[in-house]
Amino acid sequence: MVSRRQLIGAGAALVGAAAWSRTSAMGLPEAPTMDSAATQVPPVPSQGPHYNPVVTLNGWSLPFRMNNGVKEFHLVAEPVEREMGEGMTAYLWGYNGQSPGPTIECVEGDRVRIFVSNKLPEHTTVHWHGMILPCGMDGVTGLTQPPIPSGKTFVYEFDAKKSGTFMYHPHGDEMVQMAMGMMGFFVIHPKDPNFMPVDRDFVFLLSAYDIDPGTYVPRVMEMTDFNLWAINSRVFPDVAPLVVRKDDRVRIRVGNLTMTNHPIHMHGYDFEVTCTDGGWVRPEARWPEVTIDIPVGAMRAYEFDAVYEGDWALHCHKSHHTMNAMGHEIPTFIGMDKTKVAKKIRQVQPDYMPMGTKGMADMAEMSMPLPDNTIPMMTGWGQFGSLEMGGMFTVVKVREGIEKGSYEDPGEYRHPPGTVAYEWTGALPEAPSAPAGSADGSSLRPAGKSASAAQADHSGHE
Repeated sequence: MVSRRQLIGAGAALVGAAAWSRTSAMGLPEAPTMDSAATQVPPVPSQGPHYNPVVTLNGWSLPFRMNNGVKEFHLVAEPVEREMGEGMTAYLWGYNGQSPGPTIECVEGDRVRIFVSNKLPEHTTVHWHGMILPCGMDGVTGLTQPPIPSGKTFVYEFDAKKSGTFMYHPHGDEMVQMAMGMMGFFVIHPKDPNFMPVDRDFVFLLSAYDIDPGTYVPRVMEMTDFNLWAINSRVFPDVAPLVVRKDDRVRIRVGNLTMTNHPIHMHGYDFEVTCTDGGWVRPEARWPEVTIDIPVGAMRAYEFDAVYEGDWALHCHKSHHTMNAMGHEIPTFIGMDKTKVAKKIRQVQPDYMPMGTKGMADMAEMSMPLPDNTIPMMTGWGQFGSLEMGGMFTVVKVREGIEKGSYEDPGEYRHPPGTVAYEWTGALPEAPSAPAGSADGSSLRPAGKSASAAQADHSGHE
């Protein structure tokens, strides 16, 4: 198999026109694959209209060839192995060696031709989610086209009518195929490069899986109790950071093809929502946020000026979505004394450790034995200790001095002196007393006395 790294390493930016033209007479375009979960920064295209390529977290952009003025891409629907995090691999379905599939990029007004080869054990189609195109290219099995049988290749061809951020996914046996990871981004850049320019442009998809510890294949019938919440099918701490140069204008595009909404929150900044699946938001209609809810089957893009240095968390604000390999039937032991039962359990399991009596933070700090092919529920370390996170969590790293076009992790942020929260070692102040006639209409009263008793005492004094 040809990897994208091998193609780029050969010295041709986006596999130069000469290389593509030599294969055009042979029929199908190349179908490069990616076997790495690292973020691959695409080069600026050397063919067709200019655009600033997007950076797909833990992903890549699909190369194209020019054929008589048409941009040609080749997607291969196939079983893939995706490393969701260190120590865990999922057996998914995807495109060109990965799930999500590669991001497809073109420019408003381009004519695109996309060859889709099916290496799945069943038929499939591709629906171009949110795009304006001929009905027969919409990719709905049985309604707008016959299914693509296993072992066959179909061709989709249309004009990129409007710029924006879109997605692609099957519309055949959709419940199974999307639950197995078949999805990807489709970005159409504005024809005018001066429209909505940014310095750094990130994209990622939100996905969810139910994979039991020790197993590899998602349970496709699951509708609610997912145990792995992922950013581009990666879970923290193995989600790539968003590396940003100080003072850059930054756009983050987030797509949601899970079965629930996700309130995406970014620390340290407020931002403007500038794009939805339907198109760009007019300047007078944009609104400020620090958390943007991404509905099911939707995309939202937001922008900000990177003026504040630091390591800023970016995550889903549903707390269970920042955890890995969760069990859903675990009782709550907070406040319980498990000393006696722990002694009995250790008679048959000497290494047993009672946990959960004070909360779950201990789980993030202990390297407990795990089943094969799974990852800790809470994990990740920073310069101050355990992060106690997982799932849909990553970090926006804003630094001064990062080179243009570099996305290399700059490491941990060096906080200026006096800017880190610290322990107070002096005497604690006395708790303030509530003023007479407090909000509930009561006066100060001795501890343990009811309001009526206190009132009786007060009446007696009168």
